[in-house]
Amino acid sequence: MTDHYASTDTTSWYQQQLDEERDYVSRLYDRLDVLRDEKKQQLARIQAQGLQGSFQNQSERDSFASLYQDRINQLAAVEEQLVFGRLDTDDEVSRHIGRIGLSDDQQTRILIDWRAPDAAPFYQATAANRQGVARRRHIMMSGRTVESFEDDVLTSTESGQTSQALLSAVSAPRTGAMGDIVSTIQREQDEIIRDAMRGVLVVQGGPGTGKTAVALHRAAYLLYTYRDRLAKSGVLLVGPSEAFMNYIDQVLPSLGETGVVMRSLGTLYPGIEAQPEPDPVAAEIKGRLVMQEVIANAVALRQRNIPKTTWVTVDGIRLRVRPIQIRRAIGHARESGKPHNQAREVFVDHMVRTLYDQMRDIVSPKREDGLVNKADRSYLRQEIRQSRDVRRLLNLCWMPLTPTGLINELLSQPKYLVDAAPMLTASEIRNLLREPKAPFTEADVPLIDEAAVMLGDLVTDVGHGAKKSQQRDLDTAEAALENMHYTLEDIGVDGVVTAEMLAAAQQPEGTWYSIADRAQRDRTWTYGHVVVDEAQELSYMQWRMLFRRSPLRSFTIVGDLAQASGADPSTDWGSVLEPFAPNHWRLAELTVNYRTPARITRAAANVATSAGRRVTTPTALREGDYEPELQYTSPEELEEVLLAAVNRQFQRIPEGLLGVIAVGEDYSQVQPVLEERYPGQIWTGTGRRRDRNIALVTAQNAKGLEYDAVIIVEPQNLVHDAGDSVGNLYVAMTRATQTLTLITTASEAQLPAGLRDIKIPNS
Repeated sequence: MTDHYASTDTTSWYQQQLDEERDYVSRLYDRLDVLRDEKKQQLARIQAQGLQGSFQNQSERDSFASLYQDRINQLAAVEEQLVFGRLDTDDEVSRHIGRIGLSDDQQTRILIDWRAPDAAPFYQATAANRQGVARRRHIMMSGRTVESFEDDVLTSTESGQTSQALLSAVSAPRTGAMGDIVSTIQREQDEIIRDAMRGVLVVQGGPGTGKTAVALHRAAYLLYTYRDRLAKSGVLLVGPSEAFMNYIDQVLPSLGETGVVMRSLGTLYPGIEAQPEPDPVAAEIKGRLVMQEVIANAVALRQRNIPKTTWVTVDGIRLRVRPIQIRRAIGHARESGKPHNQAREVFVDHMVRTLYDQMRDIVSPKREDGLVNKADRSYLRQEIRQSRDVRRLLNLCWMPLTPTGLINELLSQPKYLVDAAPMLTASEIRNLLREPKAPFTEADVPLIDEAAVMLGDLVTDVGHGAKKSQQRDLDTAEAALENMHYTLEDIGVDGVVTAEMLAAAQQPEGTWYSIADRAQRDRTWTYGHVVVDEAQELSYMQWRMLFRRSPLRSFTIVGDLAQASGADPSTDWGSVLEPFAPNHWRLAELTVNYRTPARITRAAANVATSAGRRVTTPTALREGDYEPELQYTSPEELEEVLLAAVNRQFQRIPEGLLGVIAVGEDYSQVQPVLEERYPGQIWTGTGRRRDRNIALVTAQNAKGLEYDAVIIVEPQNLVHDAGDSVGNLYVAMTRATQTLTLITTASEAQLPAGLRDIKIPNS
């Protein structure tokens, strides 16, 4: 807008201001370079020391080296557009706003972190509520050079026009990686980002409203504002797929944060990289509340009695084991309330005592005078434990289990699943069954997590043989204490020093890991805050898994219920969250669509509402230049029509990113066609996109992503593939930022009702 502070020579004034900004920003980059060089030198000095000194000294060096490297990474990540704004206040103070805060060598602040309270007016001030701001300046950069700036003078009458900085950002070609919106955050977005960290905040917003960007910026803001509270527990960010996580993974580093644990639902359990669930029916069943009971039954079925009396041999002595003895030991273990693997120790101890009493009576009968032989027979317990017959029997009755092993057996053994799930129908059982050792799917992960809670850790396994090593150290310590018994007794410390203490003293300090490293290695880790994106897709069991990771119920949840892919989506967030956070959540809504033009938004909303689905229709920032197109063709000509559509989209958006969305057999059909015509340019949703400008993805993997142009192949099959739900089709249509084409070999009557109104392009 027009700057009323400008001199009469507007051009001269603008150039003078531009030169001043360039000089100031150049000094900011000089300071950034100095800080980065300092940290590199400190890291080099630490690394040059090598592995010297005590284990404690080595651990401290590892810690400092990691801290220095994190800081170097942070300073490198904010290189692009380090500064993007300036505030001029009524008292004639200027503050530059940037990705991180910087101070000069005199500790004077020269750049304000965008998350600091002093920066909030940059996003929130208006002509009606200036918050002491006279002028807000948007600074546009290329590399390290200020190219231009745009001023909002809030002391004049605000025009209400959309800023050029915002329009340029939303209209720019997509790169295949999500960019931050730190320089163009709008007021309603900023209010959500800066909301207090209390309870569960749900952010509901239609397509293109910036839900993901808001969630990421909120994670960065919370880490900055609540650093003391989150430093020891960390923040977890969960997304729907690996393609989505690759898409967003550079946003938080660009905002100055490198320590957030970022996981897709398929990799949330340590050591598991699950595949997408191919069967939506199986996924729906696995997500039900009843699966808690199924898994509990599966665990109980692995705690079983013997059908009749049996005999075991210990050191040549035959001992009798009766079913009632096993039943009592199982009951005693279950009453302990411990998880399966820890309760097994209770079961084993009970049975060892039972067999010990029997064996002691055999090897130490009463004397002729009727008195009990008091000779020490405690070694018999060890012989009983080591007996092959006893171990085989006790394992048969109560086998130690792993979560992955339990779920694999449950889903691949028909009788086991039938016994564990009497509440499921025969058809549902068939949907769940699969081949043994089949790869785990995303819908399996919460089942594995549930099983892990019920089973507990393996008592005899502390990872890669560490338990055996620990036991050897303990045995050695016990022998050393026994040899030193009289010496220790003479100096008065016998019984004070334990074998465990002595063994621990000989252990080296563990490798230093950051909070993020430790959290993602530990299934039981609980986070200070959890951010969940595309939350409308989560099942009951997935929510249960996530809330287990934040017992304090501190969440930011973003999603749009209208975009849910299921045939029967929830209609309100209350029904989703009440089982986990009753009366402990609040709702915020985003109302402006920054990504999708109004022409495309209207068509997508028509498809959803024609199918009876409620949609949130945010106000589109742009009308758009191209109407969505629906093209009919024959199966024989599908490939030719697709290639022509690709060519037409690239003519419209020459430097753009094209998304081709298809499912099932359609996906398999078009992939070789595109790869033959456009060799080296096709990205299929896994790994880095790099310079490939055509993304071929399924409807599920397209969630959360965006493309300049979108082509949907056989849109009616997106609906059929999702159990006759229009959710995935609605999502696919709203991925486009400029232009949308749908290609079908179906007749008009076979299409979802809302598609029939879309324009058919001229030949």
